This record gives sequence, structure tokens and C-alpha cells, in this order.
Amino acid sequence: RPAQRKVLIRGTCFSPSTLHPAEREKDPEYWRRQAQETLQDALRLQHLNQNVAKNLILFLGDGMGVSTVTAARILKGQLQHRKGEESLLEMDKFPYVALAKTYNTNAQVPDSAGTATAYLCGVKANEGTVGVSAGVTRDRCNTTKGQEVTSILRWAKDEGKAVGIVTTTRVTHATPSAAYAHSANRDWYSDGEMPLDALEGGCKDIARQLVENIPDIEVILGGGRKYMFPKNTSDVEYPQEERHRGTRLDGKDLVQAWHDAKPAGKVAKYVWHRRELLSLNLSRVDFLLGLFEPGDMVYELDRNNETDPSLSEMVAVAIRMLQKNPRGFFLLVEGGRIDHGHHEGKAKQALHEAVELDRAVGLAGRLTSPRDTLSVVTADHSHVFTFGGYTPRGNPIFGLAPMQSDVDRKPFTSILYGNGPGYKIVGGERENVSAVDFAHANYQAQAAVPLRQETHGGEDVAVLARGPMAHLLHGVHEQNYIPHAMAYAACIGPNRAHCSSAARPSATAALLPILLLLFLLLC
Repeated sequence: RPAQRKVLIRGTCFSPSTLHPAEREKDPEYWRRQAQETLQDALRLQHLNQNVAKNLILFLGDGMGVSTVTAARILKGQLQHRKGEESLLEMDKFPYVALAKTYNTNAQVPDSAGTATAYLCGVKANEGTVGVSAGVTRDRCNTTKGQEVTSILRWAKDEGKAVGIVTTTRVTHATPSAAYAHSANRDWYSDGEMPLDALEGGCKDIARQLVENIPDIEVILGGGRKYMFPKNTSDVEYPQEERHRGTRLDGKDLVQAWHDAKPAGKVAKYVWHRRELLSLNLSRVDFLLGLFEPGDMVYELDRNNETDPSLSEMVAVAIRMLQKNPRGFFLLVEGGRIDHGHHEGKAKQALHEAVELDRAVGLAGRLTSPRDTLSVVTADHSHVFTFGGYTPRGNPIFGLAPMQSDVDRKPFTSILYGNGPGYKIVGGERENVSAVDFAHANYQAQAAVPLRQETHGGEDVAVLARGPMAHLLHGVHEQNYIPHAMAYAACIGPNRAHCSSAARPSATAALLPILLLLFLLLC
């Protein structure tokens, strides 16, 4: 490697590594050297990782569109007391990037249920439905039979792998439910949310399907306690709060049913407190169910770190549990409340959720190896979230643009929404944001159109991949392609003809011509 070039500034020589970032960036050589290092990294990718993926991890940022990823990157850097734009998310380090088209079969701008069916089950579906084909109409229980589609979690389980679900939402929410359930309505969390015709038609609520459809899921961690217990059962953590009481009309205790369904001799543990989770001796646990809130888990910024684990903590436990299986594992990890923050117009909550998901991505990377673990990070859909206003370098991501509007002469924040609850008119004019605390965690950024809930966005989302066969995720794909590529890499699911030793040579077999040549030369 050539000697590092010195930079002359105000008569003094500096090594680029010792310069303040702002000074380094003034030197054209800094950018040239950075580009050449990136080029060398790209050239190394020509040696494709064609190993069989022993493990699969799918990280799903619910509502994590590209604008959210960029803003989260800046936030991460600013939390580290840097300008932010130059920082790297853990997911930014993944070498392969694609775009996914997110539309549902009946919706240009999709919802989280139809998209979950796409990236987990491999088929596109109607909005509001989970784990069923587009032949099912939302709310119509009688259209479900025969239209069920299975997920990559099921494919992995059928091949003897361990499987797990970790989410910051209810474990019966749209994203996780598509991994195990088949429902004409994503909102049928328990039978207490189902209409009479659906109950009489024989459709099962999603919580019951969680326990019954694939009873040997090794790890389930998230929120959603109240859907597991009989109606009016007091919650263990909030016994005085009526809204947190059980919702089931059938009188079932599904936590007990979950426990009873496990094979004799196997240890099944249910926990609802962070301390219980982190104190488990995982070597002595075969099945783990953790439900840490009655509904969704609390936003990361508001989380009680005495009672509720972070997403990163749950992921660490899940991976250590699943790694006990010598045949490998599939793990679904959802940062589900990115979406909720955006719907509420609370960008600060949404972006901190995205940073926490990225922290979990980094942790998982340290606990596994890209040699045998295919990791994919993507989103189900975007949001009408944006940031702009010609802000200068290092501008606080939740701060003001450097100008006032040349129409109403009022300041505005860099972050804005196309629609949502942040639309406010004061005295017949747009609210003056300098009069409010726009850096507050629950500040609702201004929106162009008034809605009680901000909406999803319809643009493509990023798909980032690292590990065996990650190069299969490239270009622009239909969203339902994702589980097919992952299954191909792991030799699970329906497309496995390439998995025979003859069709997919091992690394040793690939070296045989080189070894033969060396033998001939030595002879």
C-alpha cells in the first residue's frame, strides 16, 4: 500500500487520518481514496458466496422506506455527536442491494398484511389478508378454504431447522402473522375481534393459529398478551387497567395451551418480564414464548428498561436459542413500530425505532457468520415521510430548515409528511413551528393534508442482503421474489433441484482443478 499522502493546511502538514472530518473533506484525495477502497470492495464481490445458507434472518422494518433509512442514518451519526450524513448504518454495510415493488394485488399503495404474505409466503395477495392467496376477499371467511399459502418459516421448519419470530408489535400483528396464520382479516387477533359470521364459518382467530398451526416454533417474542387470555382477565403487569384485560370469548388460556402442546420431556418457558428473559439458562429451554406488553411493545424512546427488553436484547436471546439446532434456523425480526411512529406523525419515534432495528442487525451480524448465514433487510412499504428544505450539512435531523417559507413567511421543519395528523391551522394560517417544541419525541410534524392517521407510501423499498447467495437479490424485483431467493440459498421449500452434490459443487470440489494442477507441476 502506498505511503499515506500528507495534506498542507495553513503551512502545516497533516496526515488525513488526524484531520477533523470537515478539513479532510476539503482534500480531493480523501474522496478519491475512499472511492478506490470502495472499488476494491466491489471487485472482491466478484468471488461469489455460493455456500448453502445454514441460517436465514429476515429483518423487516415496517414502513421503513428509503427516506426513513436515510434519516435514520443521519440520526445514528448525530447520536454519536457527528454530523450524521457520512455515518453508516449496519445495514448499509450489506454488499447487495435491490428494490422491491410493494403493491398488493388490489392496491397500488399497499398495507402490511398483503405485503407480509408476499415477502414471507412468496405470493402477492389482497390488502388486509394474511397467509392466503389473492382469491380471498378481505372479511370474507368463506373465501379462505383452499386458498392458504405457507411461509418460508414453515418451509424451514419442514426441513428440520429451528424457527423464531421477534417483533416490537403484537405477535399476532400483520407481519408476524403471515409466517404462521391464514386469515381473511389481519385484525382478527382473537375471537373477540371476529364477526359472528366468521366464527360460525369456522375461521380461527390469529392468536389461536399461532398456538395451533405450527406448535413447534422455538422462539416467539413480542407483545400481545391480552389476545391470549379469556375476556376480562386482568393483565399481570397492569391489573387495574381495563383496556389491557383479556379479549378471548372462547375462555381459552392460550399460553397454557401453548405450553401443553409441547412434547413430553421438552422444556417450554413463558416470560413477560425483561429480567425473566435475560436470566434464562437457554441451554435448558427448548421453546420460549415472551409477551412483554398487552398490546404492541412500547416505543424505544419510552421503553421501561426494567420490565421490557429492547429489540436487540430479544434478537440476541432468539439467535442463541435457535443456534442450538445443528441444522440451522430461520428468524423473522420485525421493527414494527417504525410504521406506528409514522402513522402518528411522530418522526422522532419512528426514526429511533429504525436505529434500534439497525442495532439489532449489527448484533445479529456479530453472533453469526456471512459464510453460512444469509441476512436480508427490507421493508414492507414506505410512508409519505420526507425531509428537505436545503438544510446545511450536520443540520439536526429534527431541526428547522434554514429558510422561511416565501409564501407565508413562517419557518418549517426539515421533516414533513404528505398527509397526517400534523396538519394544523392556527388563526387561519399554518402553525408557526418556532412556537412549539418540534424536537419533542411526540411532536407531530406538519402535514399537507389533514388525516387522523398518516398513510403508507407507494414507492419501491430497498432490499439489502449479505451471505450465501445474497447476489440473487439485485435489480428491481416483485416483493414476493424475496422468500424464493432465500429458500433457494438454504435449500428449503419447493425449488431444491440444485441442492444435490452434483448440481451444487462444494468449495472442496471447486478447488480440485487447482489442486490437480499443483500436483502435476510438483511431479
